[in-house]
Amino acid sequence: MAKASPHHVPKDRRLARKTVTAAVASSIIVHVLIAIVAGIWVVAHYIKSEPPRFVALPQPKIKVPPQTKQHRMNLAAHAALASKPTFKAKLVSTRPTEFALPEAPKISMNDMLTPDPAAIANSMVTGLAGASGSGAGSGLGLTGAGGKGLGTGLNFMGIKSSGQRVLLLFDVSGSVVNKAAKSDMPLSKIKEETLNMIDKLPTDSRFGIIQFVRNYKPFQPELIPATQPNRDLARQWVASEWNESGMMGARGKGVISPTPNGLPVILRAAYAMKPDVIFLISDGSFERTGAQPEKVPEDEFDDLFKELTKTGKIPLNFIGFEMKPDDEKYWSRTARRQGGQFKEIK
Repeated sequence: MAKASPHHVPKDRRLARKTVTAAVASSIIVHVLIAIVAGIWVVAHYIKSEPPRFVALPQPKIKVPPQTKQHRMNLAAHAALASKPTFKAKLVSTRPTEFALPEAPKISMNDMLTPDPAAIANSMVTGLAGASGSGAGSGLGLTGAGGKGLGTGLNFMGIKSSGQRVLLLFDVSGSVVNKAAKSDMPLSKIKEETLNMIDKLPTDSRFGIIQFVRNYKPFQPELIPATQPNRDLARQWVASEWNESGMMGARGKGVISPTPNGLPVILRAAYAMKPDVIFLISDGSFERTGAQPEKVPEDEFDDLFKELTKTGKIPLNFIGFEMKPDDEKYWSRTARRQGGQFKEIK
């Protein structure tokens, strides 16, 4: 039997070797193809242009500079030049009452209009220079009495004072009427002085009038604005309602008859109107009706003034006619204590 050659490989082994070689070659080819595809994809990814992106820009920040206050200050200064209108609403009762409320006064629209700055400047210069008066009348201003200046000065029957809420109290009893007729200040001149002062009040001030004996008769239940319609109303009231008889009956038109009566009750009503200056014209002898007429004691007046001036004194200017020595002494002292002035007309 012949021996096999050393270089002879069995057929099965050769087949297995070919199979392995083919598998390795196939694997290499597959990996090469994968590498080529991957390379192509990577290269294509970098070569491909980036798709557009829409990006919203940030909103711009707008800074508003702080507003200056000068404009508002100018408006406030301009508004301060105009007279402040005062409105009075009519009171309406839902059921009948024992008394009738007065009609609200008619206010002229002319007093509510903004004044001309040129006219204001001219008025101010006139008031400062004293060109509109000599200081002897009852007008307003710093140096003159016939025009309206910067101040609110008052000159009534020779007494100079100041205030925005003026109240006049007139004793129209028989003794005062007779004494006034004998003096250089009769009732006709007193009425003229009263109306002149009211005519010269600025429109932003208020005024009131009260006549009294033991009862009293107010012009209005409260102080009213010094508008032209109200000045005209006061002029009509003085002309038609001024009491010159020396008596004031309890049933008279517009007469208030309290119990007890007399000046203490009248002063309470006067201070309730909240004036800031009062002029009281009388002879200083005040009586009230009781079981029989009696003079009001001075101690009662002292206690009354302490009560009425707890929140602050109101200047009380007293103008007397031919006063008794005791009455003159008391009311001159009282007027000074209340921050007012005293003057006697003989």
